[in-house]
Amino acid sequence: MNTPQAIAQRLLDVRRTQVPLTDSGCDVASRDDAYAIQDLTLAALGPARAWKVGAKTLQSEPTCAPLPAVGVLASGAHLTGPGWRLRGIEVELAVCFGRDLTGDAAHDPLQVMQAIDAALPAIEVVESRLGDWRKDKPLAGLADLQSHGALVLGAPVPWPAGGIDLRTLRATLTFDGTTIADLQGAHPTGELAPLLVWLAAHCERRGMPLRAGDVVTTGTCTGMPFAPPGARVQGTVQGVGTVDLRF
Repeated sequence: MNTPQAIAQRLLDVRRTQVPLTDSGCDVASRDDAYAIQDLTLAALGPARAWKVGAKTLQSEPTCAPLPAVGVLASGAHLTGPGWRLRGIEVELAVCFGRDLTGDAAHDPLQVMQAIDAALPAIEVVESRLGDWRKDKPLAGLADLQSHGALVLGAPVPWPAGGIDLRTLRATLTFDGTTIADLQGAHPTGELAPLLVWLAAHCERRGMPLRAGDVVTTGTCTGMPFAPPGARVQGTVQGVGTVDLRF
């Protein structure tokens, strides 16, 4: 059966066995079911330390996933073992909230943006529990914590008074010192506020409101190149900082 409970268990089994699911094993019926599967996965993996949110365009509805604390790591992390088969790399801008966004505050765009306390450079490592991850199966990917592998965070810096404009933000990515991407304004939406405002309201309705200290990563600024085995990966977000990891 493809109930949320059954699919969540299959996705958890992949994390143990490293045998990806077939298409029929992750046939998710709806967006609500995908989020229910996320909740069941999180219940098994441990509490969320961060969130990811993104959208393909400014006009499309965002999607999100809670990120288990076990996979949120500090810059310099070494990622080892068979779980890193894809090694998709996204350099991103992450933000940290300085106060809780509960009740009415979660639905007030001004309060959401004023709650941002810090910016961080981030690398999200993209991994999939799906066998044919190249297929366009958005609900399956959403259920699979939006293909989350790990989130590696650099040092936070104070959030600037004028905010950060994704339309002009420059980000670079290197593998073993070789530049793979050096892009400006490459974020898919170019707008930070709509993503964070949508996420705050979504999390409140879902019963997992954003809290002080929560980190949110907001989408790739460098595309998604794939790192070779054993690579040292470094990302830089201009004006924010540098973050690195090694496989």
